[in-house]
Amino acid sequence: MTNEARALGALIQRKGVDNHDEVLRACNASLKQSKKDSHTLHAKVVALLKLDRYEDALYVLENGEEALKHEARLERSYALYKTGQLAEAERIAKGIDDDRGARHVEAQALYRLEDFERSAILYRELSKTHAPIDNEENDIRINVGATDAHLEWTRKGHLVLKKKSGREDLEAFELAYNAACASIARGELAQGEILLRRSQDLCNALDDLTEAEKVAELLPIRVQQLYVLIRLGKSEDAVKLASHITPQDISDGSTVQVAEVNCIAASGEIKNPYLHHRIVNAVTPLPKTDKLFTIQSDQIDQDKLVLDLLISKFGGVVKSTTKTLTEKPPPTASSHLNSLSVLNAAAHAQCQLGRIGIKHMLPLLEKRPLDVGLAMVVIQLYILTNNHGSAATVLESLLKHLQNSTSANDQDVRFAPGLIATVVSLYTLQGRRKQIKAELAKAATYWRHKSKPPRSMLQAAGLTLVESSKPDDQASARDIFSILHKEDPGSKIATAGYVAAHACSSTPVDEEADTLTPVSRLIADIDISALEEAGVLQPKLGLDAAQAATRKRALDEKPKPAKKRLRKSRLPKDYDASKAPDPERWLPLKERSSYRPKGKKGRQKVATLTQGGVEKGGEAAAGSSGKGGGEGVIKGAAGGGGGGKAKNKKKSKK
Repeated sequence: MTNEARALGALIQRKGVDNHDEVLRACNASLKQSKKDSHTLHAKVVALLKLDRYEDALYVLENGEEALKHEARLERSYALYKTGQLAEAERIAKGIDDDRGARHVEAQALYRLEDFERSAILYRELSKTHAPIDNEENDIRINVGATDAHLEWTRKGHLVLKKKSGREDLEAFELAYNAACASIARGELAQGEILLRRSQDLCNALDDLTEAEKVAELLPIRVQQLYVLIRLGKSEDAVKLASHITPQDISDGSTVQVAEVNCIAASGEIKNPYLHHRIVNAVTPLPKTDKLFTIQSDQIDQDKLVLDLLISKFGGVVKSTTKTLTEKPPPTASSHLNSLSVLNAAAHAQCQLGRIGIKHMLPLLEKRPLDVGLAMVVIQLYILTNNHGSAATVLESLLKHLQNSTSANDQDVRFAPGLIATVVSLYTLQGRRKQIKAELAKAATYWRHKSKPPRSMLQAAGLTLVESSKPDDQASARDIFSILHKEDPGSKIATAGYVAAHACSSTPVDEEADTLTPVSRLIADIDISALEEAGVLQPKLGLDAAQAATRKRALDEKPKPAKKRLRKSRLPKDYDASKAPDPERWLPLKERSSYRPKGKKGRQKVATLTQGGVEKGGEAAAGSSGKGGGEGVIKGAAGGGGGGKAKNKKKSKK
């Protein structure tokens, strides 16, 4: 063994080695004597990783022998992860058995690959075992919170085990921030605002961070606060907070893009869209190691297209959205693709609303009858024009096309909760209760046989069917609430629906009924006497039906004659009833007996004519034309007197 190798071995064996530059120098000196020493190369890779020189570490590994790659699989997967090669990093880490560090790399790679479900499973497995490294348990809790927040954002909240924030979430600003993001994703904006304030206070109270590090940690929190204020409609607070956010001070490129978009949204009315368009599109491309998540990049892409519409770049929006929709044709339940379809329709109509916009979009709907986003735009425009009947016709046509499709994906879109909710809302406006019940029953029948049915859909269908007196509807309601109650026995709605649906059956429900709030407690604050004095308020649809019945004519009544509308008099201003009207008032001026033409020639011509007679020179005039078949043609007097054309007379252009 050389002196350099001995020195390196002694250096590595020392506990608490913090000078990684010294280790790297020792490795380089030892490698001059033996370039292919795998142990020395392994130590060099570790030193490079400690110095955040991930590309150099990966270069050493890729140019080493297979023995080195096998020995340093964990370091290689970590270097691949830090350089943005996520799929390869996850593959190598997954192949390392019984290694806690490999599970961390695999879980984090899956998180960046947006496979949040598998990432959450790995982090939960790590949290169940003892953490041998200091602060590892806290890091795992932070990563679990981030994964749960993304599951909520991607509409997989049923996989999240923890729905409410606990006391432990208020101990660190990272934990409070992740809990706030999860609350915002669930729509609990007020709770999210409180947790963000808590996160900000905890960050400011830290003593082990410098002022510069605190600013770097606080800026993402403020950007998220700005988003919450915009969603809550607190415009003044949002504008005030946006004035204290400077995107140029943020080191994270992805956070810079989110901050710029949120600051523009906080400004309210966009007075100069050209300026905002330049700001948003002037962002430098992000590196592979700092990519936006799909939910963020999709929203920013939509915002850019909206700015393109505001500056009248209709052709560009049509071209870009058509390309994406061609690659991923409708129908789809993706909110991003349906939003692109909406922007595509707006560009075709050049942002026109009302009948003009509908006129431009109906031909598109004929070409793309399965396009959910386009159909929703047309329906919305019809509703804005108070044409609910046409809106229902368009929606029913879309449902029919989806129903006739043989694709399983199309059937999922046909019974998507959002589309069914639109059908129910539109039918409610029209008072079509039977159609609402039928639509919800079909949707419940479809989703009951799926492995992961949407809970909100089954709940709405069950509440509607349980009110029916038909045995088939009652049976469907029992099946629905049995599924819901089995999945979540603690849900009050599921338990109440289960009891109500089985009330008329032989199934005992006393145990479930005892868990509900007693009726006496529910009606304790109700004044029965006041209700009796106020009377019973009929539903709006019932009142309309009653009023319509009273407006109908009885069979034994005789129809009343229609009233004639009196028109306003159109008599002239100088009309005198005592004077007889001129009998020739309907004749042209030149045919009246009182007509006296000006000039000598005009008076001579009138003297030779009789009103309604034939001109004396008619035959001569006809013969002088030199054409046959002209006999008997009477020339009008408007052709001018017997002379030639007047001098200097301009011809009228036809």
